[in-house]
Amino acid sequence: MQKTRLQKFIAMAGIASRRKAEELIRQGKVEVNNVLVKEPWYPVGEDDCVKVNGKRVFPEKKKVYIMLNKPEKYVSTVRDQFSRKTVLDLVSGVKERIYPVGRLDYNTAGLLLLTNDGEFANKLMHPSNEIEKTYVAEIEGFLDSEKIKKFEEGIIIDNNFKTSPAKLRILKRKARTYIVEIKIHEGKNRQVKKMCEAIGCPVINLKRTAIGNLNIGELPEGQWRHLTREEVQMLMDL
Repeated sequence: MQKTRLQKFIAMAGIASRRKAEELIRQGKVEVNNVLVKEPWYPVGEDDCVKVNGKRVFPEKKKVYIMLNKPEKYVSTVRDQFSRKTVLDLVSGVKERIYPVGRLDYNTAGLLLLTNDGEFANKLMHPSNEIEKTYVAEIEGFLDSEKIKKFEEGIIIDNNFKTSPAKLRILKRKARTYIVEIKIHEGKNRQVKKMCEAIGCPVINLKRTAIGNLNIGELPEGQWRHLTREEVQMLMDL
């Protein structure tokens, strides 16, 4: 193995995505040959002793790609400081250290990817790639063409952040609520819920159904499966 950047090395070890690995490094949680290193670009190789939180890590040789249908009431992290159930509690029999690609809110269900491939995770999460995510939501309030237009033109959330143009389509109108399909390519915290609140239509429940062309299909809630080679390549091509 040639020398590679420290953040990439940690991602290859299945510890976290490159973005999260950079955070760990800057937080002073990484040592190289028993020396604290805070530069993500620091060059390391197989002969170097890299430790994260005091434990030595090695690049994973077998790459794992998993699709999970996340239920509500699970956190999208490897571990939780409040001892809540995590998505890894749902994935048994996988020896490799995997982690979620991005996050779904505690009260949001649906498609979540897990991997130990840092390059794969980084490509899917990097904002510049603008990978579209599809959600199905039940919202309350009155939804008209003017509100849909505002949604599709971009909305101010978090006081000063204007979202990129998104897509909103009514799937079904019920007595007091709507079932809608929403497509966005950004990933701000609780973004879909905040956008719906901004047009006066708060979310009752929310589920992510697709990432790019990868659809959750008939996978039961709480269950997982490995991605096929074709599905992995399709996501990488995005």
